[in-house]
Amino acid sequence: MAPKIFIDGEHGTTGLQIRTRMAGRRDVELLSIPEAERRNAAMREDMLNGADIAILCLPDDASKEAVQMVSRNNNVRVIDTSTAFRVNPSWAYGFAEMDKEQADKIKSARFVANPGCYPTGAIGLLRPLRTAGILPDGYPVTVNAVSGYTGGGKQMIAQIEDQNRNDAIAAPHFLYGLTLTHKHVPEMKIHGLLDRAPIFSPSVGKFPQGMIVQVPLHLDDLAEGTTLESIHAALVAHYAGQDIVTVVPLEESRKLPRIDAVELAGKDTMKLFVFGTPGASQINLVALLDNLGKGASGAAVQNMDLMLAS
Repeated sequence: MAPKIFIDGEHGTTGLQIRTRMAGRRDVELLSIPEAERRNAAMREDMLNGADIAILCLPDDASKEAVQMVSRNNNVRVIDTSTAFRVNPSWAYGFAEMDKEQADKIKSARFVANPGCYPTGAIGLLRPLRTAGILPDGYPVTVNAVSGYTGGGKQMIAQIEDQNRNDAIAAPHFLYGLTLTHKHVPEMKIHGLLDRAPIFSPSVGKFPQGMIVQVPLHLDDLAEGTTLESIHAALVAHYAGQDIVTVVPLEESRKLPRIDAVELAGKDTMKLFVFGTPGASQINLVALLDNLGKGASGAAVQNMDLMLAS
């Protein structure tokens, strides 16, 4: 029998994208609650406990509630896409490429926390430098990013796409998270192996899907002898042996006049770049991804496939 998959919250932005990715598959059976019954608690609990894997596409509190609902059936495995469990040590962090052993942790886990979109880019850039000893303790990391507006969920999508609303957002680009207490900061710190919280400045552009995450660095404040080339080499070595996260060759990066935030829209991969002038003292690390792809729904499906392969 095909494994049964239940997407709790399938009518939201992330859930719909997961369903789209799985629409043509015959190796799994999708369990579904009709939209009219989505508030039927008894039906939802039955679906959760009847699944082999439940993918939660819910707000934090609703995700915690759903996890409690599956406690009667220890055979149900869970992928949660909210922020509720991303720094919980009892949950496997669902970024399979971030370390060599992470895919195996996901394969064997009952509970997997899907990463956030911004942290996927930031951790993807920072963790290799920490494990290689290039980024020292105490370095004041800053993370600057822009996301497609679909990352804000149904309300923001409506505010941008329907300009007749009273609360319509007309700006082509806006900065938010102004208090510097964004919910993704703890995730970046813990899984980026940082000993102090980064300064994170997120923003939204008037495009549906896509994302750029930037981490600028001063070479003089890194490990002695660090160069643009040695940082690039560390990233290449870290991500060797897989095809989801690609480190763009320096020669290719040097020829680029610009980076387009929507280049990977609709794809579930991520590109990493190292920009700067050879011999200069500053570099800019850049991650390019789809906020709903490798940053959300695509990652959830990748994690599901790993769990089904166990």
